[in-house]
Order: sequence, then C-alpha cells, then structure tokens
Amino acid sequence: MTPSPEGDGRPATDIVASHRLARRLVLAALFEAEFGQRTAEAILERHLAESGADQATESFARELTAAVVEDREQIDALITRTAPQYPVVQLARMDRTLLRSGIGEVLHSGTPSRVAIAEWVELARTYSGEPARKLVNGVLGKIARDSEAGAYRAPEPGPQ
Repeated sequence: MTPSPEGDGRPATDIVASHRLARRLVLAALFEAEFGQRTAEAILERHLAESGADQATESFARELTAAVVEDREQIDALITRTAPQYPVVQLARMDRTLLRSGIGEVLHSGTPSRVAIAEWVELARTYSGEPARKLVNGVLGKIARDSEAGAYRAPEPGPQ
C-alpha cells in the first residue's frame, strides 16, 4: 500500500478516490450555479451532504470551488487568451464549467498539473464529448506550461 503524498497516513488510492469525487461534486455545483438560482458554494454544500463525502473530499471540493469562484475573471481571461477562437460566453455551459474548474485546479491546488489535466480531460469526455476533451486538454496543457514558466506569477517586489 502506497502512503498518501499528503502524509496523512491514508493510502494514496483513498486520496485519488476522494479527489475524483470532489471534482465531480465541484463540476456539478459550478454547472448548476451557471443557471443563477443559487451560489456555487450553497449548491456544493447540498451535494456534499447528499453524497456523504468524507472530510478530505469536502475540504478539497470547498477549496477548489472557492478558487474558481474567487478567481473567475482571471480564469475567463486565461481561456480567452489561450483559446481566442472559443469565446467564453459562447462556450456551452458544461464546457465553460469544465475549463474553469480545470484551470482552478491547475493554478490553485497542490495537485500535479499532469494529474489535474488527465482528470479534467476524462470528465470532459464523460460529460461533454470528444471536442470538449480536446479543448480541455489543449487549454489546460498550455496554461500548465505557462504557469510552470512563471507566466501567471505575481512579480517579486523589488527594493523600494
């Protein structure tokens, strides 16, 4: 049994399953919030209660949802810059939600980019189809490469 990279004593397979469930719950909450009836956070809390998720799943889902909601404008700007032929407002709601969620995880979580990309590509294939899978893979891959190169980091403050 491989120990968790988070050092919490749980097997790595538990962490993978926990994060996978959290991603699905985040996707559902953010997608439902696109219709404007409730906030993503309120919807997520309902989904968490219904799913009986464990503490790790709840924590990861809340962190990811908060990152996407709080950074939505920057995320949308990244989508526009990375894939200008796909205006954010013209994307299908599911495709837009997949991209926002994936970018949120790539930029704001401790998940290795390759893992996050693979997971969101699989979710795109499941919930939207092959064109969305390709779009998510291309956009997240470019953003991850640019992020690792420092393109999205705030400049270090210089001497005053």
